[in-house]
Formats: sequence, C-alpha cells, structure tokens
Amino acid sequence: MSIGVVGGIARHAYVKAPVEVIASAEVSCAGGIAGDHRGVRKPGTAGKRQVTLIERSAWDAAMAEVGRDLPWWERRCNLLVDGLELPRTPGSLLRLGRDVVLEVTRETDPCERMELLAPGLFAALARDWRGGICARVIAGGNLDVGDVIRTQEP
Repeated sequence: MSIGVVGGIARHAYVKAPVEVIASAEVSCAGGIAGDHRGVRKPGTAGKRQVTLIERSAWDAAMAEVGRDLPWWERRCNLLVDGLELPRTPGSLLRLGRDVVLEVTRETDPCERMELLAPGLFAALARDWRGGICARVIAGGNLDVGDVIRTQEP
C-alpha cells in the first residue's frame, strides 16, 4: 500500500465550461464529483470515467518538458494527487479520506486542447501515464483537499 494526499479538487459543469477549483466535494456512485458533468453515470454504462486524477509530479514533468508553468487544473482533471504514484492496473482501488473509494479503470488520454495550451503538451502527457487515470466511484462520501489517499492493488 502507498500513501499520498489530495492536493486539489476541480470540476466543470459542462464540456468546455470553466474549471472551478474547490476545497471539498461530495462524491457519489451516481454522480461522481458533485457538479462535474463527467461524473454522472448514464444508464447502461460502466462509469469508467467518473473521476480523473493526475499526479502533481507528472504535471510538473510535462510543464518542464514544454517550458511552461500552467496550473494543474488546466489539465481539466478532477483530482491532483501529491506524494503518490497512481496505480496503472485497472481494478486497483484508491481510498480517499474516510469514505470515498475509487476503482482505476484506465489511463486518461490527453485531448487536443492540451496542444492549444502549450505546443508539445499533448505528447508530454501521452507517455508514461502522465495524463493521469480514470476511475469509477465504488463508495461515495465527502472529500477534502488534504485528505489521505491509500492505494490497494487488485
């Protein structure tokens, strides 16, 4: 088991909406992070992309590679993770705070918007899982910046 910390929480209400950085969030199996459009689990789907997470070290490495210093939420992911290498095995579990449990489903592929932020950013995020991971919510609850994250491999 490895341990890290929630370094930031962000959401956006609809595609291309401005990103809102928040200090805490309610997380649910049906809706992901409350107020985030990607978290809502549609009927008949597996909810493989309810919550997205990125490692601060991966974002910092990508920024160094492209010679920029953009804030992490420009990646448009939900959670910034400090001090922890995220598991790269689908089925791995992440326990966040007291109650929230996420299941890793896959790598988060960078989108073409990353290239608009900084030339070369798409490529910098596309290797070594730097773009982060996608996860589905297994157990909901309240999540705060500073909460501990524990990993559990399948």
